[in-house]
Amino acid sequence: MPDVQTVARDARVIPFIDEGEGPVSLVLIPEHSLEGDALGAIAHYLAEEAGFRVIRVDEPAGAATDVQERVADVMAVLDHVGLDDTWVGGHGPGGTVARAVAASYTARIDGLLLLGAEESEIELAPGIPVLIIQGTDDAVTPSANGERLHAAAPDRATVRTVPGDHLFPMSHPIETALFIEEYLDWD
Repeated sequence: MPDVQTVARDARVIPFIDEGEGPVSLVLIPEHSLEGDALGAIAHYLAEEAGFRVIRVDEPAGAATDVQERVADVMAVLDHVGLDDTWVGGHGPGGTVARAVAASYTARIDGLLLLGAEESEIELAPGIPVLIIQGTDDAVTPSANGERLHAAAPDRATVRTVPGDHLFPMSHPIETALFIEEYLDWD
């Protein structure tokens, strides 16, 4: 596993992992801690096999966090690594943070990736493509959530399904990564 780095924002210390190089970059916001290597297999595949730059941004340990705090954390990491345009995505609650990042910083975001889309009042950012990947048996973030988002932006949202429950990014990482590679590679 690549080394965990940190960046400070106010009194918050934000852990992140930056791996790979390439013309396509993707910021991933896991639902669970980086210490558990959440989304690690997907990130490794995209960095090593697809040639993407993948940055995973975690929550500060022990810090009270809401969506806007997490948005500021993600942007602090992007500023720290000098990334001015990227895809942004996340799993479950991480996807909700990604939606908020895209909505607030649309000029810096190339597209949005949602792995198990949560129900949220956050509107999809205008004008950017959206890839939604849902688990076929996900009771936490059911397929209906992705279908509603697709219906809200049918001209730019694509929905794919992967076998499995809410933890499909960990149980089926290569299948998930292949959908991401195929979709983002055209960008």
